[in-house]
Amino acid sequence: MRWRAILLFGAPGSGKGTQGKVLGTIPAFCHISCGDVFRGMDLRTQVGQAFLKYSSAGQLVPDEVTVDLWRQHMAHLVTLGKFKPEIDHLVLDGIPRNVEQAKLLESDLKVEALFHLVCHDKAKLEDRLKRRALRDNRLDDASDSVIHDRLLTYEKETKPVLEYYGKKIVKEVDAEQFPFEVTRDILNQVQSTKASKTKRAVAGVGI
Repeated sequence: MRWRAILLFGAPGSGKGTQGKVLGTIPAFCHISCGDVFRGMDLRTQVGQAFLKYSSAGQLVPDEVTVDLWRQHMAHLVTLGKFKPEIDHLVLDGIPRNVEQAKLLESDLKVEALFHLVCHDKAKLEDRLKRRALRDNRLDDASDSVIHDRLLTYEKETKPVLEYYGKKIVKEVDAEQFPFEVTRDILNQVQSTKASKTKRAVAGVGI
């Protein structure tokens, strides 16, 4: 069974984490971020040990290990009843992070929509990231060089995922609006997508 999923994408500071948390409060939506996966992992397992091996050495964790950690985390949520695949939609942010992860997750996810939170004002993104770093007391993350590297990594690795899923799946949302307006636009498009699928299903029955 492939799980129904909505993906949230956007450059660092675009607000995808905020939107994920808001959507996660709505019945039949289950928000999972990449941070949730790492915080919820069991280091006693084989995949947990593999993650620890790479992260403790300051190395990038291979995509296969990241996806295995995600699967382990999801299985735990299903067991606890926190995610009910038969009625819930997954709302994911931070995963898949690149095209390779998207390919690995094809057997797990039925991606119904990818919401790309677009912010053309780079200065606004940088300001949001600096304020967040100061609020969370992560002063190293507030430096211009760190912020530049994060935005560059997004452009290089994550944005190609938009091309992988294609125009039928990707929906652009103006992330420069107030947060409640972004949420409104996402929910409107979710409703529009569901209505379109219902029409196609009815047309298919009629044939």
